Amino acid sequence: MDKLTVFTGNANPELAEAICKDLGVTMGDSYVNRFCDGETRVKINQNVRGKDVFVIQPTCDPANENLMELLIMLDALNRSSARRITAVLPYFGYARQDRKDQPRVPITAKLAANLLTMSGADRVITIDLHAGQIQGFFDIPLDHLYAVSIFAEYFKKKKIENMVIVSPDVGGIKMARAYAKRLGADLAIVDKRRITDTKAEVMHIMGDVKGKNVILVDDIIATAGSITEAAVALKKNGSKDIYAAITHPVMCGPAVERLQRSEIKELIVTDTIPMTEEKRKARVVQLSVSGLLAEAIKRIHNEESVSALFE
Repeated sequence: MDKLTVFTGNANPELAEAICKDLGVTMGDSYVNRFCDGETRVKINQNVRGKDVFVIQPTCDPANENLMELLIMLDALNRSSARRITAVLPYFGYARQDRKDQPRVPITAKLAANLLTMSGADRVITIDLHAGQIQGFFDIPLDHLYAVSIFAEYFKKKKIENMVIVSPDVGGIKMARAYAKRLGADLAIVDKRRITDTKAEVMHIMGDVKGKNVILVDDIIATAGSITEAAVALKKNGSKDIYAAITHPVMCGPAVERLQRSEIKELIVTDTIPMTEEKRKARVVQLSVSGLLAEAIKRIHNEESVSALFE
């Protein structure tokens, strides 16, 4: 492990410290700040020649600053003759623009993938991509990890009876099925129609939710419109307690206010994105992905199988 070095930007240093603790290594010494005109300034303060380097940096809000920090850190490490550089993005921002769904719009998920590769990344680790096909946007190896085991362990300890896993939209069926399999629960789907990028209308629910305790599962909670509307529809259809398990707590705009007024009893998220005190008002329970990421980093460093983490 003496050849393994972990660095972090300013996006989520608490998670990076937890990963280092799980790995039993000291955080790499670097300076990541701003010049007086706002440009990102990076300096690696230790020798990394021949090292296996991992950079922990989710590209969450402020997305542009955090992405730029990551790109400049990768370039600095590449020019410092690191043997291999792995970009660890617990949350991969810009993933929601993964295709041209309208005329004259960009595919920023592909652009972000190109920028990471051109900046010097040899490998990428991420958790619960918004769209699985984004893996194909990278011309370098990408390890796509899943938080389902972390959530499943939490719900098994709660011993919720008569449980059903619900996907808030048709696109999340695959994720919901993974939860249902792990927890031995039934599966249901909320059929919705998106009106704008912040507003959705629930059409109907496919599956039996009457008299059952519901776990809504999704990868991202942004404005919380879809999830709160789904909760209203589930209550109207006779659901009992409603929980929401969401990997990435983006929670922007009216999210906190909507969740406080919602039918959701508990919102369970991970620490891929740091939580502010304002966000914690929304009945939030935060679980850590540090152990999952530390194990993936250790396996990659030791040239061991990462797929064993999915079993």
